[in-house]
Amino acid sequence: MKTMTCKQLGGPCDLELRGEKADEVIQAQDRHLKEAVANGDATHESALKDMQGRWKKPISGLGWYRATKKAFKELPED
Repeated sequence: MKTMTCKQLGGPCDLELRGEKADEVIQAQDRHLKEAVANGDATHESALKDMQGRWKKPISGLGWYRATKKAFKELPED
C-alpha cells in the first residue's frame, strides 16, 4: 500500500489517498475531487476540471498519467 496526497496529484489539499496501484490512487483522487466540488468546495473545482480535461487531450494526459505512475512507483510502502 502506498500513499499520495491530493496535492501530489494536482489538487489543493493534503488529503491522503492510498492504494496498491497508481490507478487506485488516481481513481480515489477523481472521487475525492467530485465529492468535494459536489459539497461546495470551490478550492477543488480547478483540479476537477484539470482532471477531466486530461482525458480530452490524450497526449498531454498520458504524460501526466505516466509521471504520476512513476512518482507512485518511487514511493516507499506504507
